[in-house]
Amino acid sequence: MLRALLPISALIILVGTVTQGRAEDDPWPDIRAAVFEDRPIGENSSAVVLYAPEHAEDAALVPLAVHMPPHVANAARKLTLIIDRNPAPVAATFHFGDGFDAPPSLGERKLMTRVRVDSFSKVRAILETQDGSLHMATKFVMGAGGCSAPASKDADEALAMLGKVQVKLISDASRGENWREGVVMIRHPNFTGLQMDPISRGYTPARYVDNLEITRAGRAMLRMEGGISISEDPNIRFNFDAGDGEAIEVRATDSDGAKFVGKSLRDGS
Repeated sequence: MLRALLPISALIILVGTVTQGRAEDDPWPDIRAAVFEDRPIGENSSAVVLYAPEHAEDAALVPLAVHMPPHVANAARKLTLIIDRNPAPVAATFHFGDGFDAPPSLGERKLMTRVRVDSFSKVRAILETQDGSLHMATKFVMGAGGCSAPASKDADEALAMLGKVQVKLISDASRGENWREGVVMIRHPNFTGLQMDPISRGYTPARYVDNLEITRAGRAMLRMEGGISISEDPNIRFNFDAGDGEAIEVRATDSDGAKFVGKSLRDGS
């Protein structure tokens, strides 16, 4: 039972190793077997919709949006983002807690982030629901070099800003009194290990946000297990029901063991 024995960090490395020698072949069968074994996956399902640009303006900063219809959102338990031809294909896995649940009147649920795309590739969002079934949406994104592109700041400047967390809550009266969009931003270079230092000509060691937890009033909303395919300065956006007025709290760690915390205002302002 490969999936049960390996944490996501080890699984990311394994999948990248397995697919590295098959650059001209379709890497998806190997990725699927490593991550999901032989579990059936429903394709083009109405349970999950993925939005991604056909042409990436910046391959190191590609926006992705996953939408789930109201009748599916409360049954969502896990979402895996995969970029087939990235060195680390498993970009992130999101685990949904009961704090993410909301009445159907909230409408469709959205989860948005930004990723790196290293080569023209299929990008996949695989949703696991409460009954254990898997549903997949796929887009093809044309972009290259996102994992080796230099950071927007030099390493010293990026590390000086490391770990600053911003949490915002955005309301929209047209969507209902309790509708909120949560925005979580962490200052972090998310070094991939593939970026060359222009001065030393050596490679900057990998260092990235590997775990991020979002809670409200002690209830888990989202937990992200991340890797090098998440863009610099990770940004997570999602909508939720804010009827209880409680603040959002964020705790995160990176692959070097550093810890970061942040919190929204209780009233959402």
